[in-house]
Amino acid sequence: MGASFLNEPKSIGLFLDLLKQLIRVPSVTGAEHSFLIYIKRELEELGIQTEHYDGLLVAKGSKPLSGMLSAHIDRHGIICTGPNEFQFAAFLAKNRSDLRGNSLSEQTYQQIAKRYVNQNVIAYEPYNGSYLGMGRIKDAFIKEEINNLIFSIEGLNHLLPSTPVAFMDRLVQKDELISAQLDNVISAAIIIFLYQNGFSGTAFFTAQEEAGKSWRFVYEWFRKNSITTDKLIVLDTSPYENREEADKQLVVLRNKDANAKFKSPLLKELKKLCKKHKITYSCKDEFIAKKNHLRVEQGLKPISIGSTELGRIVMESNGSIQGATLQIPTTGYHTVEETASIKSIEAILFILSSLYLEEKI
Repeated sequence: MGASFLNEPKSIGLFLDLLKQLIRVPSVTGAEHSFLIYIKRELEELGIQTEHYDGLLVAKGSKPLSGMLSAHIDRHGIICTGPNEFQFAAFLAKNRSDLRGNSLSEQTYQQIAKRYVNQNVIAYEPYNGSYLGMGRIKDAFIKEEINNLIFSIEGLNHLLPSTPVAFMDRLVQKDELISAQLDNVISAAIIIFLYQNGFSGTAFFTAQEEAGKSWRFVYEWFRKNSITTDKLIVLDTSPYENREEADKQLVVLRNKDANAKFKSPLLKELKKLCKKHKITYSCKDEFIAKKNHLRVEQGLKPISIGSTELGRIVMESNGSIQGATLQIPTTGYHTVEETASIKSIEAILFILSSLYLEEKI
């Protein structure tokens, strides 16, 4: 994989140790409260000021306007919706008002139902994270009448409606790759790691991104504080079908999504930084456009270029809030085997430390 971008070889080990801790704390879409409290405690131990709102944790360093980062912290999971009835949390009927059908999540979830069969799961109390039992998924299938995934789970027939059920997960490292349900706990870990190493700006940890709602929490915070910016960086993972596709770039950027164009000077700065340090990158919108050209030639329906948290914020703010996305290419999207290269993580940490830290990590 070549030389590390990081100054200290031990840095990536410390980062992975932090990621292992965070992965073990469940954070199902719509039931993220206990995970937000966990992050809040981690940051306050570092002396970072935090503000906890409905669906949002805001962290403020000593120079709040020196940089702004955002990451959603919900992970796909299951909600008990009735007597021994379990549905995919992000696509419950009550969440669909914010989903427009143009996100990669919505386009792919029907294809991955069977990946969850035989997966071990744990139920937890949504406010304090208390353990409520363990089960195993026996079957998963699309129920067209409610347009959602239904799960058959053994061992959890005692649960009450609205109880979250998370996929059991742990970080697996093999050679230069790591696997877990990385979307998007890995970005939360990156932000905390930056604070541990001197980041002094503002960070937003948002809930319910997989249900299309996270943009609302960030946008509302900007509005009620009468703040605008053109330098918001939204961190996430970006799915690819196989390692050959994923390994063509270390980081993924965007010129636009299905909602808006990204016009922040940060986008040019990120591209320039990548070129200077020979960090391979691609723009996801351009990648999908090329793919759609081939699909049309083959008589297939084009796929959406995707909807992002940043795109919704830019659109709803009429461009008064702008920024850039910075993503890690992964495979195995929305499973506990989502895989990323360590080199990509090092590249992201290098880029962010170059922008925001006095010393490289």
